[in-house]
Amino acid sequence: MEAQNTVGELLRRWRKTRRMSQLDLAGDAEVSTRHISYLENGRSRPSREMLLVLASAMEVPLRERNTMLAAAGFAPAYRETDLDDPEVAHIVKAMRFLLDQAAPYGAAAVDRSWRLIEANAPMQRILSFLLGPGWDRPEVNLIKLTFEAGGLRPFIVNFTDVAAELLSRLHSENTTDPDPARVELMRELLVLPGIEAIWRTCRGMDKPALLVPFHLRKDGMEARLFTTITTLGTPTDITLQELRIESYFPADEASDALMRALGSDG
Repeated sequence: MEAQNTVGELLRRWRKTRRMSQLDLAGDAEVSTRHISYLENGRSRPSREMLLVLASAMEVPLRERNTMLAAAGFAPAYRETDLDDPEVAHIVKAMRFLLDQAAPYGAAAVDRSWRLIEANAPMQRILSFLLGPGWDRPEVNLIKLTFEAGGLRPFIVNFTDVAAELLSRLHSENTTDPDPARVELMRELLVLPGIEAIWRTCRGMDKPALLVPFHLRKDGMEARLFTTITTLGTPTDITLQELRIESYFPADEASDALMRALGSDG
């Protein structure tokens, strides 16, 4: 069994992930550099309040702040609320409002490992057109759905470019916000046919493209889409912090007309 990281190791790891020196962190947290050094080396034990101050200064995600607190022997400070809980009904309502506002274009709410939480009606109709009615199985992951041969991959004309962009995004997210579920997702993608070669190529690129549209084609119909991501700001609940909405917009007039037609319930 892998040994649990000490709180000092976690502090050091997040400081390095954020590319901060001990002096940088000490200045942001308004403590001495010596105190940061002692905490990281285990010579001093942080208080609960100090841990939260340091985590805030490093913009550590709420889930990992709880991990730090547990490593130091403290109770969690942040809860993880199920979206079915009545206490977050107003947040779910806001999420669905944002999804509905994207119509007639597709939009989907996902968690931080890209597991699908909910899709608006146009998104459901578009995916049903591309994949058939059985696409909405339990635990659908939008990135896996994009990469799989039985998913969207056969319909993405510029799949190599799209895959490179998504792999780079996933890698960047895992670098700035290490997450076991996303790390495992990356591993699962890299064993798919041809994906490791794409990853090796895109890792050698100096700079990613500014915008990589999805060029979709099926039954003689084509559309080019670009995506935007919306988050709910800085809530104090883990589930809400990790929630985001991916919206798919047409990149040209022909794609606009097609998306409106596919997204319509008429």
